[in-house]
Amino acid sequence: MITRMSSLFLRTLREDPADAEVPSHRLLVRAGYVRRVAPGGFSWLPLGLRVLRNIENVVREEMDAMGAQEIQFPALLPREPYERTGRWTEYGDGIFRLKDRKGADYLLGPTHEELFALTVKGEYSSYKDYPVTLYQIQTKYRDEARPRAGILRGREFVMKDSYSFDLDDEGLARSYQAHRDAYIRIFDRLGIEYVIVAATSGAMGGSASEEFLAVAETGEDTYVRSTESGYAANVEAVVTPAPPARPVDGLPAAQVHHTPGTPTIATLVEYLNNQAGLGRTFTAADTLKNVIVKTRQPGAKDWEIIGIGLPGDREVDQKRLEVALEPAEVALLEEADFTANPFLVKGYIGPKALQDNGIRYLVDPRVVTGTAWVTGADKADHHVVDLVAGRDFTPDGTIEAAEVREGDTSPDGKGTLVAARGIEIGHIFQLGRKYTNAFEVDALGADSKPIRITMGSYGVGVSRLVGVLAEQYHDELGLVWPRAVAPADVHVVIAGKDEAVISGAEKLAAELDEAGVRVLLDDRKATPGVKFADAELIGVPSILVVGRGLAKGVVEVKDRASGDRQDVPVDEVVTHLVKLIRR
Repeated sequence: MITRMSSLFLRTLREDPADAEVPSHRLLVRAGYVRRVAPGGFSWLPLGLRVLRNIENVVREEMDAMGAQEIQFPALLPREPYERTGRWTEYGDGIFRLKDRKGADYLLGPTHEELFALTVKGEYSSYKDYPVTLYQIQTKYRDEARPRAGILRGREFVMKDSYSFDLDDEGLARSYQAHRDAYIRIFDRLGIEYVIVAATSGAMGGSASEEFLAVAETGEDTYVRSTESGYAANVEAVVTPAPPARPVDGLPAAQVHHTPGTPTIATLVEYLNNQAGLGRTFTAADTLKNVIVKTRQPGAKDWEIIGIGLPGDREVDQKRLEVALEPAEVALLEEADFTANPFLVKGYIGPKALQDNGIRYLVDPRVVTGTAWVTGADKADHHVVDLVAGRDFTPDGTIEAAEVREGDTSPDGKGTLVAARGIEIGHIFQLGRKYTNAFEVDALGADSKPIRITMGSYGVGVSRLVGVLAEQYHDELGLVWPRAVAPADVHVVIAGKDEAVISGAEKLAAELDEAGVRVLLDDRKATPGVKFADAELIGVPSILVVGRGLAKGVVEVKDRASGDRQDVPVDEVVTHLVKLIRR
């Protein structure tokens, strides 16, 4: 196929878009692949759509190869199935809700677990029908509060979502592994640098969960890995290793001390070491910081106040806190909340007042029985020293809300953690029976007894992969597409106005096309400098320059990735390029 740039619907830009935050956004717009329509919404122009379709084809081929079957659901979905699973309210403001002319409630599909479960229930009834895996490649809609980074985080995006249905947990484990292997093949074929990390399931529910993260400094997901093992996890999924409990016998009694002007951990530690006269040295890690938040369950009107206790040398990680309390909404206390609860003394809150007033108190896993702390005494300018967990206060449970830092002990006990950034490109879940229970999806077994089906859910961000590849494959001149997804195999540049050069380039383009090569032919009446700049910006893997060298019987082949240039005899260049592409 020959695509002529003289008629191609394409306009490249020399200036970066004003709202571009990351390289992929900047380059995809400048190279004419996408155009912004609204916050979080983009149009796909011809070259961009080609890349998107090429990625779709790789995903589709691997899904078909593993035995999954493709179907298609509507994006406009009725309220009732999502009401039944609780996700109509659990999603909060994260979905687009609307009413039809009769007043019936609908949503634009953010994901389709409910519809898949109902469809299988309607079609299959015998154990002989299972296992089955279905998938679709479809546009999804989520009302992102802060759409950013171009197509990497939009309100509308293309996703491959698949669902496995098995008779038992062993079958689910096999389906999960089959998807995991298929995802590895997909991302390897696309040439993406990625890691597989343990993850949380969030509003999806279920047990086992892993994320595939593309390595990128611009990524908004932080993951950690061990320096001495294969452990890797999204920070939200890191489980803090709890130290062993200690005996409480013989520990000093808790004592309240006047600590004037010490509402922060830093001022408290400075006072304890310089003015308290306690005869020992304290660090922030010896203090117990109590952070107060309020939570509200989906659909509820009332808020619940919760105390979070963590070592004073740690900050609360808002994302980890929100994941730990899902699906509840989380917010900081306002002045009115403190006024209504005078036992909450800002800067001096301790466990006693919380528990005396029925406030649920959750602590970091490091706060174990026998550990002694300096913490608020529930009175302005006062702290209590040597308050012992399990003796002087008993938490209501633990919570993973503290920041994860480089140098922390790996949860598997091997080595320490190092952190990096990534972009989520795939997520696989062992959902279990959350949705089949909700819709009573059963199969009649060989003994005529019902078997409750178990599900897996597996997603790939297809349109996001375009942005991810642009993040990983670019240089200072423009995009550098891997061959598997590039909008063309060869970009032919006519570098001259001489008729012999033009006809020679046309002849080579036709021969390449006949050989099955996808050709982008720059036949515009533009200067060679403009054409060369656009060729670098657009990022086709091989650039064939037909210019003055043609008179000597040679043309130039440039490798876009390495920048290497090679003069090739004109009568050998088609064979040369075909070998290069097939290799």
